[in-house]
Amino acid sequence: MRPALAFALVTSLAAGLWAPAARADELAEKGRAVFKQHQRAVVTVQVVMKAKMSFSGVGDQSNESKGDLTGTVIDPSGLTVLALSATDPTSMLSGLLGDQDDDDMKFKFDAELTDVKILLEDGTELPAEVVLRDKDLDLAFIRPKTKPAQPMPAVDLANAGQADVLDQVITLNRLGRAAGRAYAASVERISAVVQKPRLFYVPESTMTTTTLGSPAFLPDGKILGICVIRMVGTDGGGMGPFNLQPQGLTGIILPAAEVLKVAKQVPAAKGDAKPAE
Repeated sequence: MRPALAFALVTSLAAGLWAPAARADELAEKGRAVFKQHQRAVVTVQVVMKAKMSFSGVGDQSNESKGDLTGTVIDPSGLTVLALSATDPTSMLSGLLGDQDDDDMKFKFDAELTDVKILLEDGTELPAEVVLRDKDLDLAFIRPKTKPAQPMPAVDLANAGQADVLDQVITLNRLGRAAGRAYAASVERISAVVQKPRLFYVPESTMTTTTLGSPAFLPDGKILGICVIRMVGTDGGGMGPFNLQPQGLTGIILPAAEVLKVAKQVPAAKGDAKPAE
């Protein structure tokens, strides 16, 4: 019986050692399925921003810059959602600086989008415009100025699911021009689920390719939400006393249901009978 017992013991140990790898492979397979199904609904949004800064006692300074943002198409008409803080950093900077009582150090920052384009996989550029903003939820919605020739691949926000603490989710993104704007996927783990004042998810702070505007999916393919910034007022504002992280500012995954509620408020495009749903 001793050889049989030894064999059983070795077999059990081997199974235990290989179990994590097997679970990892299973997540990778599910993640690739999500990636293949939804990658084309993730687009690069190219924006041109004109910014103006001023300090009390110092003349205004202005500049124009171009940047690539991540957007998630949520309707075949091309309606796309992205993080408002990525398109308009004004409110975020105001929150970080806090109240400025000293007039000599008064700082003002204004930004305006002068050009917005949705870049498709084949290189097509679709001129777009901002059709709705929601500062509280950090959402911005853009839509092509001209109806696309073909329906665009889109994420169905109504086909949503929920996550729990320590669950893993799949986020999708398009990389920058240096990486050929390739599609990319990351695995994020939920570190907290906040119920009040509204439901949202806080992912771990591990560095990945996830960016603002990236959609997050459950391994079964259901949409969990959109990656945005949550900011609340702080007494005194500024940075924390024990680290360099801004107080009252954190990255979150806003549930798809919340995004859908706002999307239904988008005005109908010309020629449409009702807003996109």
